[in-house]
Amino acid sequence: MSLTTRALLLDMDGTLVNSDAVVERYWRIWAAEQGLDPEQILKVAHGRQAHATMAVLLPDRPVERNRADNDWMLERETTDLDGVVPVPGAPAFMAALAALPHALVTSADEALARARMGAAGLPMPEVRVTAERVGASKPDPEGFLKGAAELGFAPADCVVFEDSEAGITAGRAAGMRVVGIGPRAGAHAPDAQVRDLEQVRIEALPDGTMRLHFSD
Repeated sequence: MSLTTRALLLDMDGTLVNSDAVVERYWRIWAAEQGLDPEQILKVAHGRQAHATMAVLLPDRPVERNRADNDWMLERETTDLDGVVPVPGAPAFMAALAALPHALVTSADEALARARMGAAGLPMPEVRVTAERVGASKPDPEGFLKGAAELGFAPADCVVFEDSEAGITAGRAAGMRVVGIGPRAGAHAPDAQVRDLEQVRIEALPDGTMRLHFSD
């Protein structure tokens, strides 16, 4: 299978960087403090900004408390990089994209994105839409629409790489095709799905587009 596109919009956690160990570590701490089941939390936590997940889980909780806990979580995750590694195939994938239109669209803030991409040994894309730059977290499409606009392409000319339900929903709502990465993505019917980035090959075409090839 293959897709042809003009630009790629890339999620970070679970797509380029495997940070599950850190993410789950702090959600389990937070769950214990709230008296909630961590396994239920982890079903919805991936792909969203933390305060947005908290609002889903505890809809009556004050926004200020969610924002404060979000800041606490970001501060600790930015310095706790134990277990942060690249998704298989990510270094070669990013090297192949170096001269091609692409952007990072992540629910992490700038500091956390830099820390995790650095820990995984991956280059930071020049164009990036981080948590500070959007008014609404995924599954809202705002981040992907901003990324496409900054690259100068229409949404239909972009392909999103995502691992989570929130991210896949956001990509679709933006009017983009979605490639699902890893096991979380499979339940949400992306346009294409791969185990990891080792199953993706990028071919730059003479007309300025790129063809994405997916292997089994």
